Amino acid sequence: MELTYYGRTCVRIRSREATIAYDPYTSIVGPTGRGMSADIVTLSHPDDAPLSRVKGRLAPRDNRTPIATSLDSAVILEGPGEYEVKSVLITGIRSYRDEHRGPAARHNTVFAAELDGMHVVHLGDYADGLTAEQIGELPGCDIVLVPVGGELSPQAASRLISQMEPKIVIPMSMVDDASKSAAAIKAFCKEQGLATPPPAQQKLAITISALPEETTTVIIEARAEGLGGTEAAASGTLGLG
Repeated sequence: MELTYYGRTCVRIRSREATIAYDPYTSIVGPTGRGMSADIVTLSHPDDAPLSRVKGRLAPRDNRTPIATSLDSAVILEGPGEYEVKSVLITGIRSYRDEHRGPAARHNTVFAAELDGMHVVHLGDYADGLTAEQIGELPGCDIVLVPVGGELSPQAASRLISQMEPKIVIPMSMVDDASKSAAAIKAFCKEQGLATPPPAQQKLAITISALPEETTTVIIEARAEGLGGTEAAASGTLGLG
């Protein structure tokens, strides 16, 4: 399995079964053949415009003519439920993007998927709402992608990770400013018992046999926001094991 991080909550995972794009934003969903491609797209908070335009774009010149995008052929999942796409089992769990409830509540969907025999949990723009019972009902939790620097505090994120007990935890920075992003990751790592964040990797290549025994924090560099004409960027794959 190969995991690449594109900033915010946008992640792409390539596995033997399928390729999943989590929360792809507008600038990396280019025309067919040029932008990010995937078999499955999950949208944790599709009410955000950058995420809602992965399909069905309209030409700026008239705002009516449809434009095909690189994800037009993907199956899009954007809410709670149990799904099976290309032999991949995916569970969506309702949560919240902040601590508010009622009519003004901003919903978020946590997606758990089984890929290459490993259970991956993408928390999206999570802030609150997962109960101990829901965590206990997850089929497994090998890799967790957790937002940092947003509504979820480093302390709350660390408590959640302690409950989930993953083998690998990957922080996703919700902060665009480089120095503030680094500070958010450092604060999270401190709560995880690390004096300093581990060196960042360009991507993560991992197999089930290489999963660590204890929870390990892995930092992955965010690739440039736009893919340009082709998906060109540094490739040196670094992994565990």
